[in-house]
Amino acid sequence: MKTSRGWWAFAGLLSGAVGLALSYAAAALLHVRESPVVVVAEGFADLTPGSVVKWAIDTFDKDDKKILVVGIMLFLAVTFAVLGRLARTRWWAAMVGYGVLAGVAVVAVLAKPTPSPIDFAPIVVGLLCWIVALAVLAEWLRRWEMVADSDDPAAEPMHTRRHFFIAAGATAGFAAFGGLLGRLAGSARRRAEESRRLLRIEGITAPDVPDGAAFDIENVSPWQTPSEDFYLIDTAFIKPTIEPADWELRIHGMVDREITLTYQDLVSREITQDWITLNCVSNEVGGDLIGNAWWSGVRLAAILAEAGPQDGADAVLQTSEDGWTCGTPLGALMDERNAMLAVAMNGEPLLIEHGFPVRTIVPGLYGYVSATKWVVDMEVTRFDEIDAYWTGKGWSEQGPVKIASKIEVPHDGDEVSAGEVVVAGVAWLQHTGISGVEVQVDGGAWKPAELATTPNIDTWVQWRTTLDLDEGEHQLRVRATDKAGNVQTGAIADVLPDGATGWHTIDVSANA
Repeated sequence: MKTSRGWWAFAGLLSGAVGLALSYAAAALLHVRESPVVVVAEGFADLTPGSVVKWAIDTFDKDDKKILVVGIMLFLAVTFAVLGRLARTRWWAAMVGYGVLAGVAVVAVLAKPTPSPIDFAPIVVGLLCWIVALAVLAEWLRRWEMVADSDDPAAEPMHTRRHFFIAAGATAGFAAFGGLLGRLAGSARRRAEESRRLLRIEGITAPDVPDGAAFDIENVSPWQTPSEDFYLIDTAFIKPTIEPADWELRIHGMVDREITLTYQDLVSREITQDWITLNCVSNEVGGDLIGNAWWSGVRLAAILAEAGPQDGADAVLQTSEDGWTCGTPLGALMDERNAMLAVAMNGEPLLIEHGFPVRTIVPGLYGYVSATKWVVDMEVTRFDEIDAYWTGKGWSEQGPVKIASKIEVPHDGDEVSAGEVVVAGVAWLQHTGISGVEVQVDGGAWKPAELATTPNIDTWVQWRTTLDLDEGEHQLRVRATDKAGNVQTGAIADVLPDGATGWHTIDVSANA
C-alpha cells in the first residue's frame, strides 16, 4: 500500500470542515442563533466552576470566549484527522466518533432553557455532510490504494490520485461555500444594526457632563465613559440580535396580573434619565471593570407595581434572550433608586453588545445580579426557589456593591519628580454615595482629598490631592468613606464570592 495514512487524516479533516461549515450555514439560514460549535462552547462554559471562569476572565479578559472556541476548533481538527485515519480500516469506528460528537451537540441544545426542534437541524445537516464528504474521499483513496498495489502494468496510480485531489478540491470548495453562505445568510445582526441606526426614541436627550463633576487631570477616568469603551462582561458567545418590533418582556410568577410589554409599549411610557455607574463583581482592587454612563429608560418600580407582586416574593429572576439568568432583590427594583429598563446609553440607542434593544440597570448592585442585557423575561419569585447563572457557580445571592476607590494618577511603578505631586482617581458606592477620600504615604497619616461634585449618589466621584514627596521610593494608598460614615476596609478579599476589598496601593519613585 503506497498511499500515506496522512491522506486519510487529511480526508477526515476536510470532511469535518465541510460538516462544520454547512452546519454553520444551516444555522444562519434557519435563524438558529448558535451553530453546533457555539452551542457546545456555551454548554461547556455553563458547566465550568465559578473559580475557573474567574481565572479565564482574569487571564484572557475579553478574549476568553474566543479562546474557548478556538480551543474547541483545534480539538475538533485533531479529532477529525484521527477519525479519518480510523475510516481507512474501521469505518464503523469513524461513524461512532462522528455520532459521539453530534451527541454532545444534541445534549448541549437540550440543556438550553427553551430548545426547539429547529435547533437540532444544523447538527443533522453537519453530521450528514461529514459522512457524505468522508465517504466520497474515502472511495477515491481506496481506489488509489488498489491501483498502487496492483500488479497490472496498465494501472495508472496518477489517474486515481488525480481524481482524489479533484474530489478533495471540490470538498474544500463546499466548505468554503458553506462558510460564505453562513456569512451572507447571517444578516440578523445587520438588520438589528440598521434598526438601531434608524431608531428615534422620544424623550432621549444627549448627555451633558455636570458642572464640577470632572477635574481636568490627564489619565483620570473621564466622567462619562464612551459607550464603545464601556466594559463588557457576559456569557454570550454570539450576541443576541433582536429588532425592536420583535422584542417582548413577560413579567409573571408571584404577581396578581401577568404583563407582557412590547417595545412600543415600553417607550410610550415616561422616560427617566440619569447618570449611573456600573461595576462588575469581578473587578479587582484598582481594576477597570467599571464605567459611568447617561442611561435612559423606564423605571421598573411602576411596571412591577402594575403586575402586583404578592406577599412572600423577594426576588425577580431575570432572563436574557440567550438564556442567561440572574436573581435580583425585588426591593431594589421597587424602592426609590432609579432601577430601569434602559433603552439608550449616552443619548443613543443601546449598542447590540450592551443589550439592544432593552437591558436592565439597577444602581447599587453588581451586574451579575442585576444588569441583564437583552432582557426578555422577569419572574417574580423567591430567592430560595431559584438558582441563577452566577449564584449557581458560587457567587453570593444578593450582590450589593462595596465601597471602593482607586489611584489613577500616577500609575503603579511610575517615576515622578520629587516635591509636589498630583495624585488623583475615582471612588464609588452607588446608592449610598461617597463623602470623603483620603490618601496615605508610606503608612503615615491619612490626608483628605478634594472631591468633585456629583449629580446623585449613583455615580462615581473624581478626587484629587497634592502630596509633597521626598526623593526616593514611596508607597501610596487610598481609601474612601461613604455618606453613611462607613470607611472602606483595608482587609484584602478576593472577588469571589461577593466582590474584592482592600485599599488600592501603588509604588512610585520620586527623583530629583
